[in-house]
Amino acid sequence: MDFLKTRYIPMSRRRRIYEGKAKVLYEGPEPGTLIQHFKDDATAFNAKKHEVIDGKGVLNNRISEYLFSKLNDIGVPTHFIRRLNMREQLIREVEIIPLEVVVRNVAAGSLSTRLGIDEGTQLPRSIIEFYYKNDALNDPLVSEEHITAFGWATPQEIDDIIALAIRVNDFLSGLFLGAGIRLVDFKMECGRLWENDVMRIVVADEISPDSCRLWDIKSNDKMDKDRFRKDLGGLIEAYTEVARRLGVMGENERPTGPVLVQ
Repeated sequence: MDFLKTRYIPMSRRRRIYEGKAKVLYEGPEPGTLIQHFKDDATAFNAKKHEVIDGKGVLNNRISEYLFSKLNDIGVPTHFIRRLNMREQLIREVEIIPLEVVVRNVAAGSLSTRLGIDEGTQLPRSIIEFYYKNDALNDPLVSEEHITAFGWATPQEIDDIIALAIRVNDFLSGLFLGAGIRLVDFKMECGRLWENDVMRIVVADEISPDSCRLWDIKSNDKMDKDRFRKDLGGLIEAYTEVARRLGVMGENERPTGPVLVQ
């Protein structure tokens, strides 16, 4: 199947599959595909804090497209096929594993709070944590024992997820460093992709300033969703700067509404 030539279906004619805090999934144009739509909603603290910030979805779509394309290029398996327009991507349908995989390079956020480590402390090595995806429970931290005991993933799948997380972290750390940005930590989700009778674990969801902590190398200014969480302001400006440094957007380009990619 040539996913590069799939037809585009207007939003009004699609079947909605799932809606989350920041994205909507629609039935795709071909079997085994979905359309992932990026909303302008900004949420924090399990949606207890919520605003709609014009242009945020456009920026996350463009940045995530760029990063997933780069991962595909180096052989990291992902669900990403191509961007459809300024707010939407064509992706492969996967069975999402109910875990958030957090890779930490520098102490920040909940790690600093839990362990009393000053924010900004370089960790002796990258740390991988697992959180159970359950909004009602506030996505609790879990161990590999919990994951296997409750059947969320098998030991082999955990090994595959960890291997993917290490590869993604190594690649993204270097990519962002080249743009003058420190990758403090990031959240990754994985899914099971079935191709006939063969299953493999792939990177899914998104990778964007919504799911990463990104600090300017020189100033340590935050360039991620912490600007919303901590009421620092300037979220769109920070996300736009990330996009520009990565070469995703030009100097005079602004996040705008949907434009169909032919």
